[in-house]
Amino acid sequence: MIRINLLGQARPKAAKQAVPLEATVQLLFFVVALALALVVIGVTYYQQKRELDNTNKKILALRAEKQSLQQIKQDVDRFQSEKAVLQQRIDVIETLQKNRTGAQQLLQMVANTVVRVDALWLTSLDQDGNTLSIEGEAGSIDAVANFLTEMKRSGYFDQVQLKDAKENDIVPSVQTFAFSLTASVAGAQASPGTSPTAKPAAGPQATPPVARGRI
Repeated sequence: MIRINLLGQARPKAAKQAVPLEATVQLLFFVVALALALVVIGVTYYQQKRELDNTNKKILALRAEKQSLQQIKQDVDRFQSEKAVLQQRIDVIETLQKNRTGAQQLLQMVANTVVRVDALWLTSLDQDGNTLSIEGEAGSIDAVANFLTEMKRSGYFDQVQLKDAKENDIVPSVQTFAFSLTASVAGAQASPGTSPTAKPAAGPQATPPVARGRI
């Protein structure tokens, strides 16, 4: 559409409206505040993200350490179980060794006494705690009496008591006497199974009975 100016005068230009200074300052403050807020938010986000990443790494490390400790705990439990089994076996072996040693010492003590008596031998030896039950054969009643005396003098035995002594006819042509007695191991009452502390009386060195007696 064509417009014609019939008045022949220049058309006045529209005047520009001035922007108030206060509004400009407020707008500037708003932009600066918004920029600062964005910077603060960005920095905070970055720090929190970094802390979160570090925390996640620590969690992963702790989980790995936990698994390692659980494995170590299982190994320790297994070693403790194996140690308990081995200790039980050691205790059994030590008990057997003590009993074996005690039996050897007891037989040696009896042998040391029998060897001092002529024409006497033992047929049975039983032990119940510290009490001994002994049975044997002798060529004479004096041999039985000598055996009782030697047991009392040896220092190995206490409470030696003759239960029975009588002539038997095992060999008709030879006079023999069967006897039985009881005694207790000297010095062993306080701790059963231990070696007696009493020492034998002075006398000749004991050797295994050969000529004068046997167990």
